[in-house]
Amino acid sequence: MKKLTSIISSFLLAGLLSVGAVAQTANATRFDSSIQTSVTKKLAEKDKFHSVKPTVEDAIVTLTGTVNVYQDKLDAAKSVKKLKNVQGVRYLIEVAGATVSDAQLTEELSKKLYYDRVGWYDSAFNYFTLGVKDGVVTIGGQTYNDVGKDSALAIAQRMAGVKDVVNDVKVSPVSNFDDGLRLRALRAIYGYSALGKYAIDPARPIRIIVDNGHISLFGTVDSQMDKTIAGMRASQLPGAFSVENNLVVENSSKQGM
Repeated sequence: MKKLTSIISSFLLAGLLSVGAVAQTANATRFDSSIQTSVTKKLAEKDKFHSVKPTVEDAIVTLTGTVNVYQDKLDAAKSVKKLKNVQGVRYLIEVAGATVSDAQLTEELSKKLYYDRVGWYDSAFNYFTLGVKDGVVTIGGQTYNDVGKDSALAIAQRMAGVKDVVNDVKVSPVSNFDDGLRLRALRAIYGYSALGKYAIDPARPIRIIVDNGHISLFGTVDSQMDKTIAGMRASQLPGAFSVENNLVVENSSKQGM
């Protein structure tokens, strides 16, 4: 008898779930027409979306078509997500703007990332790696906070020729201890007479990454001696658990980011 009761209860529960799912789908579907109208109107407000086409099914908006730069693709999805009754957005938009070679994208992005946030407190504590393949840009490295990361990604997202952007940037953990170590490392390196010439460059060619007491140095210097001195200065700091010296000796170019 208990087994029969259990079976009946299971059937009743399954039936209720099915009815609920059908009701939920029907509820979403009834807004499709109004969503289609509001999305079409919203996209028409900006010329950059003139080639973007929306379709709506069960309150899910699918965007297709083309835009000129990758940022426009993100903006289209962002503007649609805010509309009333929209449950989700699939953005299948293609970036069909200018065709730029991977080599040219790499060169232009390297320069922009190198000089990004010049003059700001965090500029010396951000380091980026860059990869470009068939217009797809991958940005890695580590930043002091989300501001540095977001700024770097925005540069790539707005550049003509970029088809997609992959975010591999790590944000340093929040730590008062690390903050103190960063400042001491900055003073120890840029304040040392033999390395003072690097302080002239506002982009700070020697980048200092601190993660839970571990210091990593990135960027470029003019000689092996400068690299060795920078590493020694960082190693002598109280509280530094370890120092990884990744500085590259490059006499004629400053391509570190």
